[in-house]
Amino acid sequence: MFDIREINEKIQRESEFIDLLQLELSKVIVGQKYMVERLLIGLLSNGHLLLEGVPGLAKTLAIKSLASAIDARFSRIQFTPDLLPADLVGTLMYNQKKEEFAVRKGPIFANFILADEINRAPAKVQSALLEAMQEKQVTIGDETFKLDEPFLVLATQNPIEQEGTYPLPEAQLDRFMLKVVIGYPTREDEKLIIRQNLSQEKNNITPVIRTSDILKARQLVREVYMDEKIEKYIIDIVFATRFPNDNKLGKIAQLINYGGSPRASINLALAAKTYAFIKRRGYVIPEDVRAICHDVMRHRIGLSYEAEAENYTTDMVINEVLNVVEVP
Repeated sequence: MFDIREINEKIQRESEFIDLLQLELSKVIVGQKYMVERLLIGLLSNGHLLLEGVPGLAKTLAIKSLASAIDARFSRIQFTPDLLPADLVGTLMYNQKKEEFAVRKGPIFANFILADEINRAPAKVQSALLEAMQEKQVTIGDETFKLDEPFLVLATQNPIEQEGTYPLPEAQLDRFMLKVVIGYPTREDEKLIIRQNLSQEKNNITPVIRTSDILKARQLVREVYMDEKIEKYIIDIVFATRFPNDNKLGKIAQLINYGGSPRASINLALAAKTYAFIKRRGYVIPEDVRAICHDVMRHRIGLSYEAEAENYTTDMVINEVLNVVEVP
């Protein structure tokens, strides 16, 4: 028998560091609670994030602060059209003194990677990064190196300037666990942002947890209890995007080219468990699935030309699906 009370107490005890982290991050990041929460979900589920938002919304600041609070190594890579895979993973350098080739590791050897404007670099660089994300290892010359754990890639895209960019292919988008769309701060938050930036005092982030704590928490996230009804709910949602006609969604059937892959189901289940963990619960409820559904599914549904002509977005399709699929 599965003892929910026991796992609940264990998770409440072990998830205290979440509050510590959020408190530490709130020293420098005003508002953006949604983004910080999604960052933690990616971190604890061992997934990667794709952030979309206009410049100046603290995307870089958020991941940099998270790395500082966890006492982890951080690399920022600015993607440009002339970037090469070697600039990312590293290369072999010839050492004249020793008359041999030595490995020079690239910026990807860190715990947290910020891939800024990932759609500005050509496909070969994107695939080098995505291979590292998937395999958690990098090959330089004939040597293969394991990447450090935890390894979290946060890629950003700028939705405004689409000229001169190389959009990520669907198969590569699928490797990101979440696609998070960030909006502008509220008026109150913006007022605080101005004050904080103009004040003299500097808020420095101190490390509050170690990387080993994160790895331990990842084990615990997997222990969060998920009932069979919730599993069925997740599968119903994903199948409704694949076969809308079978799920009383005939009106949006012609708007969808393809639905979520099995990765969508896996990530939706894992993200729901992590969301429950962050909310300090030892079991998943349907609200967890609904809360995280847009971020997991947003980039996994292909819209048809009709949908684009009618200004239909994937978020609207997900809303329709969530309204129709029966909640357990």
